[in-house]
Amino acid sequence: MEDYAAKMLLKTDAALREYVTGHAQYREAAVLAAFDELRRRGQPAPEEAALRPGMEVAAANQRTLDEAAEAERRRALPPTAADATTGETDETTPALYSPMAIVLFSILPVSTMITGGVLMGMNLYRLGKKRATLGLAIFVVAYFFAGSALVNWAVFQQGLSPIWGVLLFNLPAALIYVLWIWPRYIGSTNFRSRSIIAPILVCMLIVWGAQRIMPYLIKQQPKEVREQLERMQKQP
Repeated sequence: MEDYAAKMLLKTDAALREYVTGHAQYREAAVLAAFDELRRRGQPAPEEAALRPGMEVAAANQRTLDEAAEAERRRALPPTAADATTGETDETTPALYSPMAIVLFSILPVSTMITGGVLMGMNLYRLGKKRATLGLAIFVVAYFFAGSALVNWAVFQQGLSPIWGVLLFNLPAALIYVLWIWPRYIGSTNFRSRSIIAPILVCMLIVWGAQRIMPYLIKQQPKEVREQLERMQKQP
């Protein structure tokens, strides 16, 4: 329903008087709000005493009719549309990984921006946005190779701390996920937060596998790279 009281706050004294003198062409609630605002400004309308009682009755009746019409409109809406208007959720509302979960899985030490990209891609796919999902996959692959090359150069050639290197690699991607991709393709879509237990278990499994295979991978590197990696592992 329209907030006439707030509307009248912005009116000039002359405009408020117009509501009073031409009351027959305005809704009763609007005229009552004009009465109240004039009284608040110390300029009560002489017509108020005669007009207010009848207008209050008419305004109450109109409010009842409006509420009944709104209730009927909601009953006519499909279930999902009705939920969107009331802010409620049910089992038909899509379960998505929240922006917070995507950021955390993008920057946590046990995962990378790839994990955050996978979670975002699952959201897009669940919403039927297949082209956006494909575009996201291309971005993740391109970012991974370009970012890895830049971080390797900064760490091995410029002496940047590996911790800072990992952070500078993951954080920009996480911000792109939630500040550009989410608003563009998901926006204000009503959703239920999806459980993050499964992604946590997958990350733990990947970390365990990486620990098993890391010694073998180090041995396959050139001598200079191998020595650098071994020094990094010995650092506290």
